[in-house]
Amino acid sequence: MKKIALLPLVILGSLYGAPATKSYECTKIFEDRKNELLVELERIDEQKQSLDSLKRATEDLLRKKEAMVQGKDQKVDQKLNEIKAKEASVKKMLDENKKVLDEIKQLKSDKVSQTFAKMKPAASAQILSQMSASDASEIMSTLNSKVVGQILAKMDPKKGSEITDKLRKIPEQTK
Repeated sequence: MKKIALLPLVILGSLYGAPATKSYECTKIFEDRKNELLVELERIDEQKQSLDSLKRATEDLLRKKEAMVQGKDQKVDQKLNEIKAKEASVKKMLDENKKVLDEIKQLKSDKVSQTFAKMKPAASAQILSQMSASDASEIMSTLNSKVVGQILAKMDPKKGSEITDKLRKIPEQTK
């Protein structure tokens, strides 16, 4: 095939006065260039294989890292759920303790109220006059209004007015 393709070149070369060695040199140059291109093509193919290998290794590493991150995320979520459960437990215990404390305060207040309700108004007035107006009004707020009136009647007017003022403000504070 090459001889046939070269034949027209040789014929043309001889017609125009070009020696036959010139066409042989062109063929040799083309063959050399072809070999250079084949070597370059092999080098490019090797680089492509190297890049493919690097790509696979990078993808494998990325998958491993994602799995590790996902595992850590699961651990964090688990710890967060544990913390939420403990927080709910603590909140429940706090609410229970608050209820118990309120019951204790109520029992204590009821007992103090019962004590003052059983006392004579003059004795109650004398004791309550020695207390701060806030404490006295707190105790008196739990008593029957008739008993409160009798106690206030036996108190010093100035102290009685202070306690009355505090008694008037107690419902506003509980709203």
